[in-house]
Amino acid sequence: MAIRSKLAGGISATAFIVAGLTVNPAIAAAQDATTATTDQSQNQDANDVDTGQVIIVTGFAASLRSATVKKKNADVVVESVSAEDIGKLPDNGIGESIARLPGVSAQRSAGRANIISIRGFGPDFSTTTLNGREQTTTNDSRAVEFDQYPSEILSGVDVYKTAEADRTAGGLVGSIDLRTIRPLDANKKILAIGARGTYVDQKLQPGTSDTGYRVYGTYVDQFADDTLGVALSAAYTDEPYQTRDWNAWGYDQYGPNQYGMSGIKTWFESDKLKRLGVNGTIQYKPSDTIEVTLDGFYSHFVDRIDQRGFEMPILYGAGGSTVTAYTAGPIPGYTAELVDSATVTGKPVIENYANDRVADQYSFAGNLKWDNDSGTRAMIDLSWSRTDRHDDRLETTAGLGRNLANPTGTLTYQMTDHGPEFTSTYDGASSALVLTDVEGWSGSPVQAGYDKIRKSKDDLKELRAELEHDIDFAFVKSVKIGVDHTYRQKSLTQDEAFLSPPNGADTAAIPSNLILAPVTLDRGLGQILAYDPRVLVAQGVLDYLPNPYGASQAYDVTEDVWTPYVMAKIDSDLGNGNSVTGNFGVQAIHTSTSSAGAVNPTVKDNYWMILPSMNVAFRSADDLVLRFAVSKEMMRPRLNQMNNIVGFGVDQTRNPPIYVGGGGNPLLRPYQAWAFDMNVEKYFGNKGYLAVQAFYKTLTTYIDPSGFDFAYDYSPYPTPPGIVPTSPIGQFSGPVNTKGGYLMGLEVAGTLPFELITPALSGFGLTGGAGYTETKATDYLGNRTAIPGYSKWVGSLTAYYEKGGFNLRGSMRYRSGFLGDFALFSGGLDRQYVLPETVYDAQIGYDFPDSSTLHGLSLYIQGQNLTDQRSATLAQVGGEQVPGAWLKYQTYGRRVVAGFTYKF
Repeated sequence: MAIRSKLAGGISATAFIVAGLTVNPAIAAAQDATTATTDQSQNQDANDVDTGQVIIVTGFAASLRSATVKKKNADVVVESVSAEDIGKLPDNGIGESIARLPGVSAQRSAGRANIISIRGFGPDFSTTTLNGREQTTTNDSRAVEFDQYPSEILSGVDVYKTAEADRTAGGLVGSIDLRTIRPLDANKKILAIGARGTYVDQKLQPGTSDTGYRVYGTYVDQFADDTLGVALSAAYTDEPYQTRDWNAWGYDQYGPNQYGMSGIKTWFESDKLKRLGVNGTIQYKPSDTIEVTLDGFYSHFVDRIDQRGFEMPILYGAGGSTVTAYTAGPIPGYTAELVDSATVTGKPVIENYANDRVADQYSFAGNLKWDNDSGTRAMIDLSWSRTDRHDDRLETTAGLGRNLANPTGTLTYQMTDHGPEFTSTYDGASSALVLTDVEGWSGSPVQAGYDKIRKSKDDLKELRAELEHDIDFAFVKSVKIGVDHTYRQKSLTQDEAFLSPPNGADTAAIPSNLILAPVTLDRGLGQILAYDPRVLVAQGVLDYLPNPYGASQAYDVTEDVWTPYVMAKIDSDLGNGNSVTGNFGVQAIHTSTSSAGAVNPTVKDNYWMILPSMNVAFRSADDLVLRFAVSKEMMRPRLNQMNNIVGFGVDQTRNPPIYVGGGGNPLLRPYQAWAFDMNVEKYFGNKGYLAVQAFYKTLTTYIDPSGFDFAYDYSPYPTPPGIVPTSPIGQFSGPVNTKGGYLMGLEVAGTLPFELITPALSGFGLTGGAGYTETKATDYLGNRTAIPGYSKWVGSLTAYYEKGGFNLRGSMRYRSGFLGDFALFSGGLDRQYVLPETVYDAQIGYDFPDSSTLHGLSLYIQGQNLTDQRSATLAQVGGEQVPGAWLKYQTYGRRVVAGFTYKF
C-alpha cells in the first residue's frame, strides 16, 4: 500500500506500509497518513531534499519514523508504537508490542504479556486509557489486562512518562493511551482482511488443542465530499495456550538450620482463549469549525482453563506425611542449608480443576470539537465504559480414600537447575481412585471439591469539557481551561459451594463414562486420572451445597471525581533556529468515595489533591532537544483494596480491651509523588535518534498492602455483643498509607537506521532501549519494603532488515528480577520474587510489489518465545530470597505463527 503526501519543498513522499502481520493494513495506512502530514512541518533530512527523487520509506522503517516524529515533537516524554509496528513483531497481543518500548516491560500470564510495567514498576502505578478515556477492567484492580484489546483494531499506542495538566487519568510512573483509527485522516477508501494460524509446540493434555487461528478485517471510507468518515474493524481469536506449572508450598525446617519444601504441586494447564473485538468510528465534519466523532468498542472474552495435577504435603499433611530421609547442602553466602534431595511418604492428591472466565466489555463515546479559526477552540467529550465479568473456579480432588491411616505413596525428589525431579510409587491413574477429601482437611460436609463463582460489574462514566484560546503573551501561546468528571462503580458478588459425595458419604466413585484419557505429567510423576469436573454436579456424582460465607465477601465501591484544570502552552522562537516549547498547569482533584460491604455499613470519604505540572523542551537548530519536567503525580489504590469487608472483634486479653480486625480499607488514599525528569535527545532528521532520560520521584504517600496493627476507627461499625472497649480506636491489619521513599533511574533509548552510517547498509537498523532504576519505600513500621513490579534493569532490542519487499526481524526483551503480583481467585494477591527473564522472537515476511498481480498481499511467518523462556519464582528462606529455593516454575512452549494480510 502507498500513502502519498507533499513534504517541504514540494517533494512527493511515498510511505509503503508492510501490510498486516496481525494488524489490519487499513489501520496502518490511515495512521501513516496522519504521520505523513505531520512530517511536512518537520526538518526533512537534507539528503532527501537534494536528490529530487521520490522518497521510499518501507514497513518497519516507516513505523520507526512515525515514532521518532512523535517523540521529537511532543511536549512530554513519550514512547510510541504505531499500527505499522503493532503485531509486526511476533505478538500474542498488544502487550508484546508495548513491552518492546524503551523503559517498558511485561509480566507474562500463560505466556501472554498482559501485565505492563513502566520504568520497572507494576500496573498498580500506571493507568491505561482508550483514545484518552479511562476504561473499566476485567480484573479486581484498575490495571488493564491487554488481552482485552485485539491489536488488529488499534492504530497505535503512546506511553507517556511525564504528566501534563490536561491528562487527568493519573499514573505515578506513566500512562498508556491506546488509539483507534480516525477515518477522515485516511483520505481514501480502504478494505483489508487478514488471517493467521498458530501452533504451540507442547500439547499437554488429551482432548486439548495445540493449534489456533485469528481472522480480522477493516473497512474505511469517506462520503459527502469527505465530510463524513466511517471506520469499522473486527477481529476474532481462537488460540490455545499450554503451561507446564510446578509449585512448592513454601520452605520450612527439615532439621536444624536445614530448609526444604513443605509441599509440592505439579499442574498442566490447557487454556483456550476466544475473543471477539469490534470497533467502529464515525466522524462528521460539516464545516471547517465543527467536528463530531462517535466511537464504539465491544469485546467478548471467553477463557476456559483445564488444570490437572498432582499435589502432596511433605511437612503439613493432616496425617501420615513423613520425611524418611534427606540430604542438605550449604548455600554460598547464606547461613542456612537447603535440602537438595529427600524421600517422603504421604497421601498424594490428584486434582482436576476448571477455571473459566467470560467477560464482556463495552465502551462508547462521543466527542464534539469547535474551532472558530480565530484562535478559540472548544471540546466536549462524553464516554461510558462497562465490563461484566463471570469467573468460575471449580476444584475437585481424588485419591485412594479419605484420611487413610497409612501412607499411599512414596515420593523421592532431587533438586535441579529447573526445580525438583521426582520418582514416585503412586499410581495417579488408578481405577481405584475416588472423589474425596484425601487429606481429611474438611469437617462436615466432606469436601471432594469446591466451587467459587465471582461476578463483578465495573461501570465508568466520564464527561470532559474544555476551552482553549490562543494568546500572544511572551512565551505563552495559548491557555486551556477544562473540567473532567468521572463516576465509577465497581461491585462484586460471590457464590461458594461445597462439592460433597451424596448422602453424607466419605467418597464418590467416578463413573467410567466420564473418565478421559490420562494425563502424563513431567518431572517423573507419571500418569494421572483425568475427567471434566464441570459435569460432576449435573451428572449427580457430587452434591452442590451452598456455603453462605461467599455472600459475605460482596462489596460495592464508588468514586465520584471532579478535576478542574488549567494549562498554558509554551512556544517561543529563541532565534538562530532555536526554540522552546512545552506547557505548565495545575489540576485540582476532588474525590468522594463510598464503600459498602455485604455486612458492614457504608463508609464514605472525600479529599482534595492539587497536582501542578510543567514540561519544557529546548530545541536547537542541529536537532538537539533538552527536556525538563516537574510535576506532582498520583495513582489511586486498587479498587478491591478499598472494600468494606472488615472482620473485627474485641481482644479481651488487653488491659483495657481493644478492637482488633482486618480486611479492606475504605479510607485509603492514593499514591503521591513529586516527579522530576531530565532528557537529552539527539535526532537525525526524522530517521532516528539517541536519548538519555533521567528521572527522580520522591514519594509523599505510599500504600503498604499488608499493614499490620495500625490504628483504626471502628466507630462506623456495629457494636459487637459482650465487652465493649472504651475507645473506638483499635488495631487493624490491611492496606494502609505510609510516607517516605523515592524512585529514580536512568534510561537510554534510540533508533539507528544503518544508512546513517553508510548507504551500503541501507535497509538494516537497530531500535531499543535500556533502563536502570533504584527505589526505596517504607512499610507502616518504617522498614524498607519491596515495591511490586519493580525491576532494577529492563531492556529491549530489535534488529531489522527490509528491502525489496523482504523483511526480517529479531527482537529480545529483558527484565531483571522483580516482585510479581499473582492474582488469587479470592481477589487477593500472592506476591512472589520472579527471576530475570529474556524473551526472543523473530519474523520473516514478504510484501508483493506494485508490479505484481498479487500487489497488496503480504505473507509472514513468526517464531515466538524461541528459547521457551521459563517464568520462575524463588521462596524466602530465613527471610532471604535464596537461589535454588524454587517456588514456582512455568514454561509456555514455543509458538509458530504464519499468516497473510490483503488490502483491496
